[in-house]
Amino acid sequence: MIKITQANREHSQIIAEIGKQAFWESHGHSASKEDINSFIAKTYSKAAINKEFENANILYHLVSFNDKIAGFSKIELNTSNINIKDPNITKLDRLYLLKEFYGKNLGAKLVDLIIELSKQNHQNGIWLAVWKENQKALNFYLKAGFKIVGEFNFKISETHSNPNHIMYLKY
Repeated sequence: MIKITQANREHSQIIAEIGKQAFWESHGHSASKEDINSFIAKTYSKAAINKEFENANILYHLVSFNDKIAGFSKIELNTSNINIKDPNITKLDRLYLLKEFYGKNLGAKLVDLIIELSKQNHQNGIWLAVWKENQKALNFYLKAGFKIVGEFNFKISETHSNPNHIMYLKY
């Protein structure tokens, strides 16, 4: 059974833990172990996640499968992108699932929910950055209707960046 709930500050630790594991699973081979560990320590700490809950435009959701938390999404309303001219657009900043839950339709359910939330907040579309070498994620977003509209270098560390596509779904 799939269940999606809006997260709050009380969920910061579990979001941080899933973020660390999911980032290692999907990007761990993209840079040196030191660079990945440094990025994860900075990005997926309980304190960093807690800070994000102070921003009313950031919404986290947890997805569970058979009562076990399987992943999360993070969107940020009203976040522009230089590749997109539309005003009032949402950034899908993270959609992470633990590998053991791949293939259970959880990502599609999360995308459906966040698109609906974005529309309810009078947004004109939703955009994201996806690592060019993450073919599974790229195919997932293309299937969901996103189009590649630009490029972005995602900074892992001072010495390493991963090339990303900017993808956009206009409503």
